[in-house]
Amino acid sequence: MRIEDLRQRLRAAGAGPAHERRVLRLWTQALPQDSGKRRPADFLPASLLAALPQIESELQGLVRLQSAHPGADGSERLLVALADGQTVESVLLPRDGLCVSSQVGCAVGCQFCMTGRDGLIRQVGSAEIVAQVALARTRRPVKKVVFMGMGEPAHNLDNVLEAIELLGTAGNIGHKNLVFSTVGDPRVFERLPQGAVKPALALSLHTTKPDLRQQLLPRAPRMTPEEIVAAGERYARATGYPIQYQWTLLEGINDGDDELEGIARLLAGKYGVLNMIPYNAVDGLDFRRPTWERAAEIARTLHRRGVLTKLRQSAGQDVEGGCGQLRARAARAPSIEQPIAFR
Repeated sequence: MRIEDLRQRLRAAGAGPAHERRVLRLWTQALPQDSGKRRPADFLPASLLAALPQIESELQGLVRLQSAHPGADGSERLLVALADGQTVESVLLPRDGLCVSSQVGCAVGCQFCMTGRDGLIRQVGSAEIVAQVALARTRRPVKKVVFMGMGEPAHNLDNVLEAIELLGTAGNIGHKNLVFSTVGDPRVFERLPQGAVKPALALSLHTTKPDLRQQLLPRAPRMTPEEIVAAGERYARATGYPIQYQWTLLEGINDGDDELEGIARLLAGKYGVLNMIPYNAVDGLDFRRPTWERAAEIARTLHRRGVLTKLRQSAGQDVEGGCGQLRARAARAPSIEQPIAFR
């Protein structure tokens, strides 16, 4: 379901602009439709009141919690089932953050990521994206939403931007606390400045070498690291939000001194921050994470070279919750009724 479909449904049931805003506000904030000082019967048209229970039921049916996996760091990874039986992952983060998924699977095929191993299965509708936020808000407050879960948001641009607009208005989330994460796509830099809600931007860099980037991100748009940083800098200056450059540290691949030279050349003096995240191990993949001591040394070196660098842990590592891992484990797990299928 798309949010525009929901709006049309509400209008067809007799909702005016104020009625529509109320229904959407209460839904996105995980509040019952009879919340607030005004009773629905005193404010909503009779035709909308009659249609609302069915609409509410459909909204509640968009997603359901299949399993929850709390981490020692205060995060909680959620395996979320969609109405058609497909699953995606959301992650409740420390300090009232939430990471949501925008696709079932992913077409980019990053070599170090579990999500892309099976390719793209389907897009997640804008209402399904917002429903992940509503579900999370039944568990704890959510004041920041990052589009860093399963999928490449640029490949589902209309749905993601529709969700961002609703979350930044009815959802009561500050625009800079909505973070659009992408491997880099020219359409992103064209479309994001046009929206009423302009999110912060996170750009997955991972290397300063064009050839290595093509190997690690085989189906990413053919933007060079220099082009990505230049486009990011323009967006950062236009919005006033620094770019978050994402870098997954892979031992022996992108943690060498040559890469540090490249980072200093690309990012020193830029309006942004480099988030370095040591690799979260995935079964069946040969990549390794460097030691924490090496990662800390890299961060200190880049600081001295004029690059604001934050060394981060991937949330939920103690529950093996790297993006796509919960979904993959659930897909492998046999049900009680079915025999184990060996492949």
